[in-house]
Amino acid sequence: MNHPTVTTMTSPPVDKSSDRVRDMFAQIAAKYDLMNHLLSLNVDRHWRHTTVKRLEPIGAGPILDLCTGTGDLAFAFRKADPDVSIVAADFCSEMLEVARNKQQKRNEEAIDFVEASAMELPFESHRFRIVSVAFGIRNVEDIDQGLREIVRVCRPKGRVAILEFSKPTIWPLDGIYNFYFRHVLPRIGQSMAKNDKSAYEYLPSSVSQFPCGQAFADCMTAAGLHDIKMFPMTLGVATLYLGTKPEA
Repeated sequence: MNHPTVTTMTSPPVDKSSDRVRDMFAQIAAKYDLMNHLLSLNVDRHWRHTTVKRLEPIGAGPILDLCTGTGDLAFAFRKADPDVSIVAADFCSEMLEVARNKQQKRNEEAIDFVEASAMELPFESHRFRIVSVAFGIRNVEDIDQGLREIVRVCRPKGRVAILEFSKPTIWPLDGIYNFYFRHVLPRIGQSMAKNDKSAYEYLPSSVSQFPCGQAFADCMTAAGLHDIKMFPMTLGVATLYLGTKPEA
């Protein structure tokens, strides 16, 4: 007797080609900050503050904030230590333009905003004592290559901090979160940004396919980091990953 074939439905891989992602962020750059704070109910500010607090960035040596976007995490580092030297890099010139306008208004001349791809960083090896990424690593076309570049430019015994969305598992938050991300957020984002709707449809897709939790911690280990620690925030909506580059 023949049994019916069961077909498992899976989501197609999200298109993270560099040109596509860069174009999407260019379209929403002007309203990126407003939408971030509104759509996260301003909790994103707390997540960045917590990241800086755990890193304790006061000390000698430069910091690299990668996938900096409009520079919020870089500015948070400067607030914690007005003397720290920061390089803030992103591959989207429109986002960097917004960041530089904010820099001018804040008179924060010590932050050096640089246009650069996370997969091929234009920095010498072993330069930065801290390398951070806030809500950007999942957008890198090749995450493993991006992590290898992060480790390369980090100093021995330096620290890597990656703040990223994750998927809560606590009922009923998991269901509410999924509904909001897939049905509510894209509509609000589209109505505010007036851009190609793919930008806010991309967000839930990229989050759902990101290897969060232990899977991402394993990616960090494979890239050459050790002493990996994970800190879920806001019931698992976001997670901060910390790792250290070995001394050898």
